Amino acid sequence: MNEDKKEYKLLKKSTPASLLPNALTILGVCLGLSSIKFALDLNYEMAVIAIGLAAILDTLDGRVARLIKGTSKVGKELDSLTDLISFGVAPSFIMYFWTLNNLGKLGWMLILIYTVCCALRLARFNLTNINEDETWKINFFEGVPSPAAAGLVLLPLILSLSNISEVLYLNEVINILNLNNVFNVENTQIISSIIILTISVLMVSKTPTYSLKRIVIPRRLGGFLLLGIGTYISILIYFTFEVLFLTGLTYICLIPVSYLHHNHLKNKYSNKSDDTEEDIEDIL
Repeated sequence: MNEDKKEYKLLKKSTPASLLPNALTILGVCLGLSSIKFALDLNYEMAVIAIGLAAILDTLDGRVARLIKGTSKVGKELDSLTDLISFGVAPSFIMYFWTLNNLGKLGWMLILIYTVCCALRLARFNLTNINEDETWKINFFEGVPSPAAAGLVLLPLILSLSNISEVLYLNEVINILNLNNVFNVENTQIISSIIILTISVLMVSKTPTYSLKRIVIPRRLGGFLLLGIGTYISILIYFTFEVLFLTGLTYICLIPVSYLHHNHLKNKYSNKSDDTEEDIEDIL
């Protein structure tokens, strides 16, 4: 008997270049899993760097797919699965091995909460549709995106790996104010727990945050953008964890700014739509 066989394709035969964005996504999975291996070996420096590289690839794969017109439903689903592993599971294990394992069952519960919230956030993102009359919303996420959440969760570890206290001459201040007992292991566990719970709530909340992937730079400012990126990367190479920590603090400061900006745009466009409706009613 001849049975009809359906052919399932991950790639279109006419566009083999679409393999590139999916390859970048798969590489992100490998980096996320490798960060767990580094954490098991107590090599937390490389664990953080692997998560950072995975975040860079997560930014690039979508842009590359749109550039070469290689977007697909498979790529979208693969990207979400990669984000769950690299920015949900991997940071959880890193923080658990670093300090939360000392809290016993409570530490493991915190890890579960963060990972579940990351999965819920990604599921909601996949189902989010923006109406044609609300295109301004494309510049915002609902809740903190998973790559940013991973970086924020790792901030206590990044701070411990950095020499920011020496760079900013904070050691003298700590000694003068006798704050040495504040920065101990137990307080690190408490701070890490509070940060994980806070970020978990922000991920599943509807707090608007900037979508850095959608930023459009005018052509005339392209040179300044490249200069800024080159300067940032140069400093990042020599002061890796210091720059990562300051970048995380900057993102935290942008959350209330994005919230106010979102509300301003919402009121602005809602007023315009109300005026239009009133005009139509007057004419009729």
